[in-house]
Amino acid sequence: MKIDHLAETKNRTAHGLMREAIEIYVDKEEKREAFRQATLAAWQEFQETGLHVTGEEMDAWLESWGTENELPAPVCHT
Repeated sequence: MKIDHLAETKNRTAHGLMREAIEIYVDKEEKREAFRQATLAAWQEFQETGLHVTGEEMDAWLESWGTENELPAPVCHT
């Protein structure tokens, strides 16, 4: 099996490799779900308040980063 060969190559047990892979997968999925929940909360807040910045405002701010004329972060508006 691939896992046995990899374990031998890495001088580890197959069980240890599988356990690490599962931990990495679970951490990644937890972060993905947290991001999804934050996105839904942000969408809900926008639906309730209408507060936003435009793409152009955000682009101008980001393009100014690291320049002598760095702009302050855009302010949300309706």
